[in-house]
Amino acid sequence: MLEIGLTGGIGSGKTRVADMFAERGAAIIDTDLIAHEITAPGGLAIPALVEAFGPACLRADGAMDRDAMRALVFADPSAKARLEGITHPLIRELTTSRAAAIHDAGKHPYLIYVVPLLVESGTWRERVGRVLVVDCSESTQVARVMARNGFTREQVEAIMARQATRTARLACADDVIDNDGPVAALAPQVDRLDQQYRALSSAGLNC
Repeated sequence: MLEIGLTGGIGSGKTRVADMFAERGAAIIDTDLIAHEITAPGGLAIPALVEAFGPACLRADGAMDRDAMRALVFADPSAKARLEGITHPLIRELTTSRAAAIHDAGKHPYLIYVVPLLVESGTWRERVGRVLVVDCSESTQVARVMARNGFTREQVEAIMARQATRTARLACADDVIDNDGPVAALAPQVDRLDQQYRALSSAGLNC
């Protein structure tokens, strides 16, 4: 089965594009959703997070306080390393087990991993057969995230500064979806890649 890594900067539209591929039959594993799952109330990462950062890292409902942790890791690189040391192994473990189940079931033409930090990780490029980048201008990213999350321009730009540059992402891409225009422009691009991925997967290729 062909495996594709889908990535893009914050606000690029990764989730929308992944949903469109899912509608066409692709299997989707979203590592960001797994990250939310393990830091939800009772999630696998919660005990280790409390041990590392104390109970103040949790909201009243028992989930990780994402706003508080975001502020902490931006201010303290060592906190970022500790957080990633807890969450990344769990995300890898769940990703691997779910991918194995998808392969065993044999119900999907190909598998897409949604990995926001695919380029930054340095390991995903070797794992997948193709890298698909959802691309848009930096000004579009800023506008979308400000509207969606209520962040200030400075907050969005600070997040973007910690991600790979647009140039670096495009340099890693085998395929690109342009999401700088109207939503209607996405479907033809997704349809074209869906047919390409089905053909590669049917041929037994992961290239």
